[in-house]
Amino acid sequence: MEEIESLEIKWIQGFTNKNIEFVGNQTVCYTCGNHICFLNLETKTQSVFRGPARDIGALTANGNSGIFAFSEQKLSPSIFVYIFPEVQLKNELKGTAQLDYTSLALSDGGPYLGCCSSLPDYTITVWNWENAEPICTHPQAGTDVISLVFNPLNWLQLCALGTTTLTVWHIEKSVSFHVLKPRVIQLPATDGTFVERCPPTPHNLSNKLPYYVPEVPPSAISGLRGDTAPGVVTALSARTTVTPSAICWTATSELYVGCAEGFLLLVDPESLSVAVLFNPTTAGANPELGQCNFQALTLNTNGLFVVGKESVVRRLEIKGTQINVTQTWQLERPVMTVMQSPDNETLLLSSNTGQIYMLNPTLSDVTEKVLDVRSGDFLTAAPLHTDRNICVSLRDSGELQLWSSDGTCLGSLCLQAEVTSLACCPIAHYAAVGTASGDVFFIDLNKEEQPRLVHQVHLYHTAVDHLVFDQEGHYLLTSGSDLHVFVLNAKPSMSFSVIGHTVFPGRILSLSTQCLRDREEVKVLVLCAGHETKNEDGSQLTVLSLPARNLTGPDSVDRHGCLSAHVLKVFRYKVPRPLTSCVLGVSEVFAYCHRNKTLQRFRLPEDTDSVSSQSVLQLKPEQEVKGHPLGPVSLSLSPHCLWLASVGRDGLLRIRKTASMDQYMELQCHSCRLGGVRSVSFSADGHTLLTAGYNDGSLVCSHLRIKSVDARKVDKPTRYSQSVAHSLKKVFNSENPFLIDLPIWGQGSPGDSEKTDGSEASGGTCVDVTEQDESYSSLLWGPPSHPTWLECRREAVVKEDNEHYFETKKIMKETVRELRDTIQKMLRENENLPEEQFNLDVEEQRRFEAMVEQEVAKVRAEIEQEIVEKCYLRDVLKRECWDSVMVKGRAIKAFHSELAVQNYPLKERTEKELEDLHRVQNIRNFEKAACTLSSLKKSSSTQDKEQGEEGHGSESDTLTGSFSAQLGYSNPYVYDQFILQTSEQRINQIILLQDVIYRIKTAFNTEFEALHRLKVQELKRIRDRNKHIREIMMDLDMNQELWEPSLTDDEWPERLLTVDNSEIKAEKHLTPEQQKEEERRKLEEQSRLAAQGDDVRERALDDMMEGELEVKKVDILKMEIPLPEFVLSKPNVHWSEEEKKVFKEYEKKTKDLNEEKEQHKRSLEIEMKRLQDSTKDATERFDERATTLLEKKVKCTVAIYQEELKIAYLVDSVITEEDMRNHEVELRLKLEKTLLYKRETGAEVKRHEDEVKLFHEEYDCVVGDDKVLDKDFRREFFDLPNHLVDNLYRLFKRRPRVQKIRTQTNNVTNLSRENCLCSSLAPDALNQMLKAMEELDAPENMPEVLNPSVWERFCLIRRAKVQSEQKVKMKALILAEMQAFLQRRRDEDNAVQQEIKNLSEALESLHKKKNCHLKNTMVQVILKQGQVEVSTIDLTADTAETDFILYHRSVVDKLRGIIRSLAGEKVALMEGRKEVRKSIIQLEWEHKVMKNKIEDLNDKMRGIKMLRLSEDQQDMTSRSKTDQNSRMSEKVALLEKSIALMKKTHQKSMQHRVKKIERINKQAVMKAEKNATLGEQLPDMQVTVAELRHICEAAATEENETARRGERYQEIVQRRDLEDFARAQSDDIDALWTELGHLTVRNFPSLDQLKHS
Repeated sequence: MEEIESLEIKWIQGFTNKNIEFVGNQTVCYTCGNHICFLNLETKTQSVFRGPARDIGALTANGNSGIFAFSEQKLSPSIFVYIFPEVQLKNELKGTAQLDYTSLALSDGGPYLGCCSSLPDYTITVWNWENAEPICTHPQAGTDVISLVFNPLNWLQLCALGTTTLTVWHIEKSVSFHVLKPRVIQLPATDGTFVERCPPTPHNLSNKLPYYVPEVPPSAISGLRGDTAPGVVTALSARTTVTPSAICWTATSELYVGCAEGFLLLVDPESLSVAVLFNPTTAGANPELGQCNFQALTLNTNGLFVVGKESVVRRLEIKGTQINVTQTWQLERPVMTVMQSPDNETLLLSSNTGQIYMLNPTLSDVTEKVLDVRSGDFLTAAPLHTDRNICVSLRDSGELQLWSSDGTCLGSLCLQAEVTSLACCPIAHYAAVGTASGDVFFIDLNKEEQPRLVHQVHLYHTAVDHLVFDQEGHYLLTSGSDLHVFVLNAKPSMSFSVIGHTVFPGRILSLSTQCLRDREEVKVLVLCAGHETKNEDGSQLTVLSLPARNLTGPDSVDRHGCLSAHVLKVFRYKVPRPLTSCVLGVSEVFAYCHRNKTLQRFRLPEDTDSVSSQSVLQLKPEQEVKGHPLGPVSLSLSPHCLWLASVGRDGLLRIRKTASMDQYMELQCHSCRLGGVRSVSFSADGHTLLTAGYNDGSLVCSHLRIKSVDARKVDKPTRYSQSVAHSLKKVFNSENPFLIDLPIWGQGSPGDSEKTDGSEASGGTCVDVTEQDESYSSLLWGPPSHPTWLECRREAVVKEDNEHYFETKKIMKETVRELRDTIQKMLRENENLPEEQFNLDVEEQRRFEAMVEQEVAKVRAEIEQEIVEKCYLRDVLKRECWDSVMVKGRAIKAFHSELAVQNYPLKERTEKELEDLHRVQNIRNFEKAACTLSSLKKSSSTQDKEQGEEGHGSESDTLTGSFSAQLGYSNPYVYDQFILQTSEQRINQIILLQDVIYRIKTAFNTEFEALHRLKVQELKRIRDRNKHIREIMMDLDMNQELWEPSLTDDEWPERLLTVDNSEIKAEKHLTPEQQKEEERRKLEEQSRLAAQGDDVRERALDDMMEGELEVKKVDILKMEIPLPEFVLSKPNVHWSEEEKKVFKEYEKKTKDLNEEKEQHKRSLEIEMKRLQDSTKDATERFDERATTLLEKKVKCTVAIYQEELKIAYLVDSVITEEDMRNHEVELRLKLEKTLLYKRETGAEVKRHEDEVKLFHEEYDCVVGDDKVLDKDFRREFFDLPNHLVDNLYRLFKRRPRVQKIRTQTNNVTNLSRENCLCSSLAPDALNQMLKAMEELDAPENMPEVLNPSVWERFCLIRRAKVQSEQKVKMKALILAEMQAFLQRRRDEDNAVQQEIKNLSEALESLHKKKNCHLKNTMVQVILKQGQVEVSTIDLTADTAETDFILYHRSVVDKLRGIIRSLAGEKVALMEGRKEVRKSIIQLEWEHKVMKNKIEDLNDKMRGIKMLRLSEDQQDMTSRSKTDQNSRMSEKVALLEKSIALMKKTHQKSMQHRVKKIERINKQAVMKAEKNATLGEQLPDMQVTVAELRHICEAAATEENETARRGERYQEIVQRRDLEDFARAQSDDIDALWTELGHLTVRNFPSLDQLKHS
């Protein structure tokens, strides 16, 4: 590689919207692959920076300082800090991150950088990037951090935006010591309300508990311990909060927070208060803002700019809590980020689809698109064979783009298809694009701004994997996954026609060509995989040789489009190891073996004339070198075949010489972590390479710089490209016009006919020979809906054959039609015949039988599998729910009612339960034995025994809390309820109570089983009686339905598990083996019955006594006496005496027989009635026993529920004690951690106190030195006169006026912020002071009589004094900062101390509660109705703390008697008092009436006496009636004169007004003329004013801004003084009004206040 000087990146394109930042006022930077692109917004130029890292992670920049920083992606990554535009490395920051950094941020207030690492440490670190030292760090702090933002006004505040959280980190500093302190912002819920932190709640959430439960936190209930326990419990119980999506610092150091749910919040980091500025869920929310989800925010001097998911940018004006949308901008696509330039003039908007917009809201309302490269991953790229070095790229989204030599996007075309491959033609300006649907698109690129789709051909039903042109543009070769390689004519004049195809034995992995001009031959190299292998490599190489011309002849392909053997020469080779890719050179093959990770070069044999196309030659590599560390690798050969380029998943591009591949030159083009490089291609001159990344979305153009040593070597690639271009120029000039003239595909293109033909050819379907007639000639199979070229070719062959053999086919059709008619006739005849009697096609029948058998076997297997599954489920359910139950659940139903009694299903007790029961019984035996001695010593008096004998039984039931002892099923080992003090006793009590429940159930089940057996016996007796009754009814010739009960399924549940044959409605299918088994079983049953029937005893009984052991009477009811024969043959008059005697005897026998029949019938009826009564009595007695058993079941159930209630109380008590134990352990762990933290904080406070003390001593020394300078001033000038020294001392005290340091701080009490800001700005203040002192040191300020040398000495002393003062100020600021830091540490230490105190108090309180819980035993008491003297309604935990006392009933009755007697006495007293009070009330009422009358009379009298009259009224009353009339007439005359005078005056004033109106109208006309003149001059004046305004605005300087700020400040102060003055005047007016009220009351008293004297 001696001739190659370097391999460098020429340009790069791609945009992922991952990071984009301002690095200057007009320059932005963003990541593209593993490079950083710088875009100048003004000139639209782009530059590329390739850093030292192989993969770039997070990126950040600061436009004010021109600093940008990025992290690398590898193990133990570093952060690199560069300065722009020099692009020089300032420092490399090596942190503790192990894998990656998730976010970076640069501060505006100094050389500080914040970073957050990813798993496993999640550490937030703040660096000083100038000296590469971390100033503070906090591990496990940023688990979900996605963005870090410094406060631009205070670098000591860092906001961390997480996926669901928002945290403000405060950096507290003391000199050089820094520490990070987090403040988590509590965000509101999704409904706009704030989530309150709920206090610990008891584990039973019901507030209606009948007893008191100690409160424990949820973590103690759950059993979780450690630091994660509160977080887990809070996460499970907390409500869903809003999701912060964007943040922005304000000018007042507050935060605007935008949420994905559409909320806009205002956060104060100091007070942690959150105000909801906009809530989209409220009824009156702005509908325009309701659609915005606040994806990004930025604050400008013009307002707050927000963007959401829609394509709209909004400017908001926020006043308090009111938000107004002042302006909106509509964009082409949605934008995801918005930011402002450092000079606050330009807004930058970027979308995730590859567009960047620029907006200047102060100058223009139109957005400008500065970048439009689209987004998405590049699939491949190829250079276009033009002089302008244009390249074509293809994205996986189906977008084709054209790029200029400098990386400018010239045009694009969206193909709206899933694309797979790309190739550019060397003889015309077009590109071929392969799609996943098997189509090849031909794109005209002559109009670079508007590419056109001019042709399309469908070749495959699968994806087009490879597209390759030969070097001279003769052919276009394509391959897919269906093993076909198609050869297309690459000339537009031939309409890109398909020449033919060939088939390969395996999947095609690689395809390359080489055109040999001297031989006029095109060679094609194909790498194939094996038949059965699915790997991405293969060992079969096939070389195809095609003639460069005359391939379109008639003998070139056969009828089906396959290339003929005399045109296509095939050579097959075998390589030792499988290859993944290869490329064909001149008699050479370059390949890559992924298994060995090596590059190999093979030499093809030259003498191949004697080699057969079927023979396979073995190739061995001539050279084998080490390849890329990560594969698979793609290869590309330069046009002059001297350079080989290789790219892999490692992202490296390597260039080698084909002659010797040992040496190479490499370039890191793409990201290794994002998949590396997908494709590589050379330009026509071989100096430019295009690489496309896998998943980094970047396209890189690299340039080979050649050394200018030997002109011949240097010009070889150029000469080759020029010669090729010269040879192809004639073809290009002839073919390209044809391409230009082609219309857009789909607009009258000739391909429409092919598409139509293809669609028609795809309509073939299978036909039915028995129904169709004319369509028999259709194909029995048809291609899919979009036929390929090969399918159309085959269809054309079939159509040609049809036309050629038309007459023969016509004759065959007629023959077939006759056969069809015959077959249809035979089918109709055979429809009524069985299928077995005819068989048309034995083989087809066998095939169908085999298919049927296969389907039957499949269905049988599925059914058997389903049966097995159901049987398994049945067995599991039966084992778990039936076999494991020792006593099955059943019921007993009464005969004559709906009453039913159920037993208790019981499982057999396990060995563990029995072992626990024996253990508890042994413990109880030991305890009773231990208590025997003490119990014998106790004795009681006889009187106490007599008093206790009365209610002994009831008290025993009452105190035990259940009726189990009353039922006789108590356990002697059960504890007394009043002695249960420990958890072990309560657990033992639970086991004993469970045994009591088991005993109750077992005893009841015994009685239940006895009654059940009795019912079974009774049913058997009923059946026997009914059998006898039926015999009697048969004798009596009666037909009556008998009542015969039976057991139901509830009483006999076992039969639910068995299936009777009568329940199966379907016919049972038996296999031949099962049928034989069934017949054999029936024969055995018959032989068994026959053997049982051949009983000698039974046969003898039947022969001798007709099968009865007792001698029975002849059935009298069926007996009849035969009538004598003569009765029927002779009339009675002809009877003889003997015959009459016989007839009388006959009548007597008949009468006796009838009497005997009646008697026998009555006896049978009596017997039947007796049997029925017996059945009724037996069943009623059984019902009574069932009722008794049901009553006992109720009592047993009550007792069981009582025992279970006691068990529930005991279990709750044990669980509560366990929760309290867990809470105690949790509190102890917290206390230990807090004590450990207290020791750390105490040591830290002690250390900082020592530092403050030492620094305070240093500060005192500096202050003393400053005072010494002041005192020594007169000593320095002792040789001067006193008046001159005084003058110098005044100059010594004089200081220049410097610009004050202004900081925007709202909270004046926040000394730490002010101190930090001032301490950071103190060196700047000193420099400004020294510069200002230079003006005072000028000779012009020197006194006239002073010597210049003395003035110089004076200036040096004054400068030293100034420096000393500045040093004192700086030390004071540092001391204040240290003291504030120490105070915060003391506050933290005090807070920790208070926490320790609280934990200790909580532990002590918990111990008290635990002891109280152990002593306060829950006791269950049973009281009869009327014996409860307290209310049991709404008995909750609040009222349960009231002390209740149990008394004997006699005490209560005695108290009731006393209460009744006292109540009677009280009632009598109350009745007497009632009568007395009634009389008193009546007298009081009468007194009140009289008193009111007196007051009314007094009021009337005072009114009459105090009535006042005016002078006129007094005069009129003193005159007579005549004088009064004359007086009135005089007044009337006087009023008439006054009216006349007023009318005259009114007329004069009206005349004056009319004259004035006329004068005003004249003035209005003059004003209108003047306004018209001014209106004509107004546009010019407006233009002049606008120009002056722009000039003033452009000439505005920082001094003017300062002046305006000062004027504004003076206005605010003046306004505040005026408000204070107005408030004082308002107070004075209020005081004067009060005094006026007092004077009015004093001077004008009301009549009510006058007293009658």
